Amino acid sequence: MTGQKIDWWKGGIIYQIYPRSFQDTTGDGIGDLVGIAQRMPYVASLGVDAIWISPFFTSPMKDFGYDVSDYRGIDPIFGRMEDFDWLIERAHELGLKVLIDLVMSHTSDEHPWFAESRASRDNPKADWYVWADPKPDGTPPTNWLSIFGGSAWHWDPRREQYYMHNFLVSQPDLNFHNPEVQEELLAMARFWLDKGVDGFRLDTVNFYFHDKQLRDNPPLPPERRKADTAPAVNPYNHQSHKYDKSQPENLAFLERFAALLRPYGAAVIGEIGDSERALELLEEYTGVAGRVEMSYVFDFLSGESLPAQRIVEVFDQLHGVAPNSWACWALSNHDVMRHITRWNLTDQAAKAYCTVLMCLRGSVCLYQGEELGLPEAELSYEELRDPYGIEFWPEYKGRDGCRTPMVWDMGVNGGFSTSQPWLPIPHGHLQRTVVAEEADAQSMLHHYRWAIGLRKKHSALRLGTMTDMRADGPVLSFTRADNEQTLQIRANLSDEEAGGLGPWQVQIIEG
Repeated sequence: MTGQKIDWWKGGIIYQIYPRSFQDTTGDGIGDLVGIAQRMPYVASLGVDAIWISPFFTSPMKDFGYDVSDYRGIDPIFGRMEDFDWLIERAHELGLKVLIDLVMSHTSDEHPWFAESRASRDNPKADWYVWADPKPDGTPPTNWLSIFGGSAWHWDPRREQYYMHNFLVSQPDLNFHNPEVQEELLAMARFWLDKGVDGFRLDTVNFYFHDKQLRDNPPLPPERRKADTAPAVNPYNHQSHKYDKSQPENLAFLERFAALLRPYGAAVIGEIGDSERALELLEEYTGVAGRVEMSYVFDFLSGESLPAQRIVEVFDQLHGVAPNSWACWALSNHDVMRHITRWNLTDQAAKAYCTVLMCLRGSVCLYQGEELGLPEAELSYEELRDPYGIEFWPEYKGRDGCRTPMVWDMGVNGGFSTSQPWLPIPHGHLQRTVVAEEADAQSMLHHYRWAIGLRKKHSALRLGTMTDMRADGPVLSFTRADNEQTLQIRANLSDEEAGGLGPWQVQIIEG
């Protein structure tokens, strides 16, 4: 280890792996760590800089790993610690950094900490979670709502108190106001750093602290409601979340977390979930040295279409509100409908958006299967596994449609597993396997490799300035420049000829 900061992440490309759906090697229909390690040469062949692995910790899997019951354990469905060690070794041999997903805002209700905390009001961990007495009429202490529906408070008869849960009832929130909780989480992060990880993706990074005074959130007028953090049918959007998250104390903890990572040269990508102040928080979290290196934002992950003018608006807002920030741009991930379906894109359009993405200032996150052009899977209610989708069906179908298994070849279950996968594989996905696209020079896969190579070839695309962004009808244009080169990018984001460009044509001119 050295004390020198390693900025591999700045302008880098991170490939997200959802382990349940990447590669099964045990025949149980669920992907595992050995499968990830075995497929690592494929990931490296894309030209990306790092992988981000969604949670694989010990968990009852009520939220598929985002409900942790042992932060230092590998869930048996994913393998053993020896498998993770091999995965790290394999990735590093291939020149890939490894980020793992830390879910620190909450645990599973099956975590031993919570079992002890709920046992009484005076045990050593009694204050490790957010507990509060009811109002005099027995109702919850505040009006705070859960992202997964209903109140953010659940009554526990053992303590005759409510505990807070921003997500599922089975995901109680840790009390970050307790210094012991912070110390334990920092020690946990150090454990994984010593195992060789190169950084972390911090789940719901702005949800760690709550208002100690337990003040009610104010209502949000209908015209200000956005369906970024939660779907439109969720009453969570009816509140201004002033007191249940994004508290100022969070910044001091993130500075402590960053100080822990500094000697390792590790980096953090945060997930900021906030529909009202997302860019302001991006500036607070990433625009000040010694907090979070980068955070992905939801502007390109929403259901809103992405014409040239919308991209200009996003960057205008970014420059105005968060001029010192560092964003990580993504079009798809494990929580949203795949962008091919979300924006009803043809292959030609998807290739154009890929090229534009690789030309933007910031870092980039890619989600497994997007490089194949996989559309969202259509599942029946009976096939759903996601509690979020089950709760709000049919207006919101949940996240299962973007989490179906990776398709590798035309073998059984697309080469993913020899047995029935945990989620069904759509027949249409089998026309877009890795093997099929490797054999087609015009495939989405080859285009992604080309676009990633373009970004890595041109230093201006990775770290240069971005200026003169404008939209002339459907044509997006901007300049990327550094001391070595100046690039003019023009992209026609439409089905018609415009500005001298053909439909969905992207033009990059040096000089």
